[in-house]
Amino acid sequence: MSGILTITLNPAIDKSTTINNLIAEIKLKCSSPKFEPGGGGINVARAIKKLGGEAKAMYLAGGYSGIFFTQLLKKENIDVLPVECSDHTRENLIVFDKATQLQYRFGMPGPKISESEWLSILDKIENSNNLDFIVASGSLPEGIPTDIFKRMATIAKSKNIKFILDTSGEALKESLTEGLYMIKANLNELSFLAGIDELKINDVSKVAKSFIKKGKCVIMVVSLGALGAMLITESESYRFLPPKVKSVSTVGAGDSMVAGIIYGLSNGFDIKEAVKYGVACGTAATLNPGTDLCHKIDADNIFLQIIEEK
Repeated sequence: MSGILTITLNPAIDKSTTINNLIAEIKLKCSSPKFEPGGGGINVARAIKKLGGEAKAMYLAGGYSGIFFTQLLKKENIDVLPVECSDHTRENLIVFDKATQLQYRFGMPGPKISESEWLSILDKIENSNNLDFIVASGSLPEGIPTDIFKRMATIAKSKNIKFILDTSGEALKESLTEGLYMIKANLNELSFLAGIDELKINDVSKVAKSFIKKGKCVIMVVSLGALGAMLITESESYRFLPPKVKSVSTVGAGDSMVAGIIYGLSNGFDIKEAVKYGVACGTAATLNPGTDLCHKIDADNIFLQIIEEK
């Protein structure tokens, strides 16, 4: 299997619990909390592990919560490469209300990162060996410049490593000036890149190809939620439609899709089959509660049911 490095600049401990009824101004009894390591690249590495692969996870870790975060990853036998920061790693809270069957997600702000700390990340990437893929995914904490992914892509290109990016906003736009191997985006993110208020599905292929022809990336994968995803290259475009499933939670579906694509590519799948498998993994993740990500047995079963349209 190919060498895979995932990068997460704003990881978080996801602490989830349940209550009988959400009522203001009284002390609420919660169930025993469940702690899970989260963040885009972290979830990609965890999902690849669940699929039977291996990926090294690089991430910023600070304070007691950073130590705990690393312990959580080691419990899952994830190969870790923490980069120390002075501020604490953030913690998010997820509360499920049994009375209403509604979930509440409280996202905390990330740490403030110094220049020396984010430069240390670039240095570690520069000194990483035996890599075929680098997957950078997630948001940026305060202090990290929006051209950080562009810098990573430059290093990856110099080392002949395929760089895959799943982010949004200005950080995504700036990275395109370097030229990436693959971008994973949703409709809103592609609309932002194109300067269009609302992009229709029928226009996705044309818009994506315009970026590819300008050398912004080699491959673009556009997720469409329950409607699957599209794969666009310079010469071809495909849409993959998953079967209808009873969705429990969409948390981690996008990360599971990226994991499935990279897992497929690292095991010799062509890009079309890899993206098809990624859609299966993303759909499989919706079958599970919370941040449970995809299970291989579900992904393999869904893969056989996906409809491919050219």
